[in-house]
Amino acid sequence: MEESEPVSPTGQYFTSSVISVSVIAVLESQDPIDDSQTTSLLRHVFLPVNPRFSSVMVKDKNGIKHWKKVEVKLQDHVKVPIFPQGQSADFYEGCFTDYLSKIAMDQLPLTRPLWEIHIIKYPTTTAAGNVVFKLHHALGDGYSLMGALLSCLQRADNPAIPLTFPAFNPKTETRRSGVSVCGSLGRAVSGVINTVCDFGWSLLKSSVLEDDKTPVRSGDEGVEFRPITISTLTFSIDQIKQVKASLGVTLNDVICGVVFLGVRLYMQGMNHDLRNAQSTALVLLRTRNIAGYKSIAEMVEPDAESPWGNQFAFLHVPVPELSQHEPNNPLSFVLKAQKIIKRKRNSAAVVLTGKLLETLRKYRGPEVTAKYIHSTLKNTSMTVSNIIGPVEQMALSNQPVKGLYFMVVGVPQSLSITMLSYMGKLRLAVGTENGLIEAPKFKSCIQNAFDMIFKAAADHCSIAVNNT
Repeated sequence: MEESEPVSPTGQYFTSSVISVSVIAVLESQDPIDDSQTTSLLRHVFLPVNPRFSSVMVKDKNGIKHWKKVEVKLQDHVKVPIFPQGQSADFYEGCFTDYLSKIAMDQLPLTRPLWEIHIIKYPTTTAAGNVVFKLHHALGDGYSLMGALLSCLQRADNPAIPLTFPAFNPKTETRRSGVSVCGSLGRAVSGVINTVCDFGWSLLKSSVLEDDKTPVRSGDEGVEFRPITISTLTFSIDQIKQVKASLGVTLNDVICGVVFLGVRLYMQGMNHDLRNAQSTALVLLRTRNIAGYKSIAEMVEPDAESPWGNQFAFLHVPVPELSQHEPNNPLSFVLKAQKIIKRKRNSAAVVLTGKLLETLRKYRGPEVTAKYIHSTLKNTSMTVSNIIGPVEQMALSNQPVKGLYFMVVGVPQSLSITMLSYMGKLRLAVGTENGLIEAPKFKSCIQNAFDMIFKAAADHCSIAVNNT
């Protein structure tokens, strides 16, 4: 039955003639990489994770795509690049950055299973070596692919003990005590109004309304085929929690506020006239009501609570404008972000958009639906997504993983931002279009935004304590 498994609707969209999206996951090794066990690990651990890792897409007589099991030639999927010997870590950092840019542009051949592994044995400024997984988004969403990677990893301190993840309870994000009937009715009415407005705006943004061209958005056709630079920043989750507690907001509100403020600071620094140009972020929401990762065995069950596949949705979030007083009150920017996101969440626009995509697919076909998704991405300025990682250090084949981050590539945007928590740190990865966005300066603006917000939150907390 595995050979006749149909390709999911999202899998069909992401392998259409108009869009092809992949995920690059980077595991930074703490020690020099020993790849002697690579073949055994792939054949006996990675491939059994899911039949899709050893399948290709084929079309039946009706043009419907299915997964077909094939014999996997591992040598076609494992790449070990050779760089000049005896160079510095800074030199290899440049080589690694260029290599990531290259594989981000390369298309995964549809004639073989849609994944690759790249083993970089040279030390960079952050790691003794890097293992890079490139997996096509048709295989699954970030949750599924992270689950696949985690199935190949163990706890570094004790492989017999399972990895644990930060507590996540969606209900706590919106729970309020002592809510009156009038309050509930008011929220219901505002929810209907928000739904109508948000869904209508989403339709316009996906069809005729484009964001302005800015220092972070070229708006050109074919931007997904241009080289990008992937760079990262690291933040302390404890510091983010301090800001969260000071303002009474969520962790997501804090980091979105940091990202949005950083984007506006960069736009202001590059072109003051465009600092408040219309910019929209597509925030990816997972549609799984779960508290943590399920085992792969549970995910592939027919009636799984959280099945394997692509289960996410886009939320259009306008980037708040940067007022003249923002540098003196950066916390107001976080509160703006919170207000916008909270209002967007009190809306069923995401559900209606999902229904719209399904209707398009049913009556117009996956290619037309893929064009709609491509337009949705192209008309906005950036995509923001995040994944929850483990609390403890992991090991790959007994080799400790020092750091972990990922990037979505192949999207028709000049800027992509992803976040992944690991060992008490939040790793923020930035994908920037070469020739348009100055990656070092953009990173500096994001870091500056975080420092401004953290300091202001600490001052806010100190004033509150002194006033009690």
